Amino acid sequence: MTLQVNVTPNGRMSLPIDIRKRLGLVGGGSVLVEETDDGVVLRTVSQAVARAQAISRALLEGKPDVTVDSFIAEGRQWQE
Repeated sequence: MTLQVNVTPNGRMSLPIDIRKRLGLVGGGSVLVEETDDGVVLRTVSQAVARAQAISRALLEGKPDVTVDSFIAEGRQWQE
C-alpha cells in the first residue's frame, strides 16, 4: 500500500489512523526511521526488535559456541 502524507515546514507528518491502528499506535507511540538507498522505512519499536532477532538468529545458525565478541564482529561485517 502506498499513501501520500504531507510534511509540514517544521518536519511533522501524520500517519493515517488506519495505519496507526494496525501498528498499535492509536494512543501515540514511537517509530524508528531508517534511511535506505530506496527511500525511508518506518518501523515500530516491536518491528525493529523482531527484525534484530531475526538477523541474530541468522548469524547464529549452526554456531552453538559463538561468543559475544565474534557475534558483534560478524554483525559489523553485515553493515559494510
